[in-house]
Amino acid sequence: MTVPSQSSSHVEPAPGVVIGKLPARKPSNGRGMHRKSSITISTLSIVVGIALWQIIGQFLVGNSLFLATPWQTLSGIRDMWTSGGLREDLLVSGEEFIFGFLIGSAAGIAVGAVIAKNRVSKRILTPYISGFYATPIIALAPILILWFGLGIWSKVVVVISLVIFPQIINTEAGIRTTEETLRDVARSYGGSTIEVFRKVELWWSLPYILAGLRLGVGRALIGVVVGELFGARAGLGFAINNAQSEFNMPELFAGVAIFAVSGIVFTYLLTVLERVLAPWAANRP
Repeated sequence: MTVPSQSSSHVEPAPGVVIGKLPARKPSNGRGMHRKSSITISTLSIVVGIALWQIIGQFLVGNSLFLATPWQTLSGIRDMWTSGGLREDLLVSGEEFIFGFLIGSAAGIAVGAVIAKNRVSKRILTPYISGFYATPIIALAPILILWFGLGIWSKVVVVISLVIFPQIINTEAGIRTTEETLRDVARSYGGSTIEVFRKVELWWSLPYILAGLRLGVGRALIGVVVGELFGARAGLGFAINNAQSEFNMPELFAGVAIFAVSGIVFTYLLTVLERVLAPWAANRP
């Protein structure tokens, strides 16, 4: 019996195919075009919404006491800026938002990671998380302001109480749903528990964490308004409350518009951050 030699089993590659190299992939502009079209659609949606707002306010309602138009809202912003009060209000509300959002998000990620990795901690903390998450902030804000005073930190605590719980839930869900095969592969290469958490579970849960941050933006802005409505010396919520008591609808809508624009901007920035840190999630259809 003759055994065929190795050279006799040699197969010639097909024309145009290079052994040991993957064929070059043509660059695709699909994602870039999709991103540009999304921005265009969102921009057109905002323009159409503002136009409808102007038409309804000017022709259907016709009374700024009930609905200020976009032009009147811009005039209100100009008047607030000229008087000098808007700069102080933006500074105060901005500090409350930034401190509350950052502290609440960091604490939520930490607690979410703990309860995802430790079953005893989860059983102990879950009832409190569920209970406080379901408690209306309108009921807690007066108590928090009574405890922490009328300064900035009472509003920061209100913002933290709104931001922390969605972040805990999202972080815990992201770590808990990590593919077990990925953990096994990391352990098979000698990865310790900390390395598996840092290099596998944390990266897997990153889209969940970023989604929690996007949720936290809106809740943080709500916390700023609620905190300042119940007791403040300055801030956009304080300005909205004063404008409401004086029936000054242009300035009231000016404060609301600033909060709305802030929410849009911060949410967009977090979406861009997701494309950078978690492109595998951001590019899903």
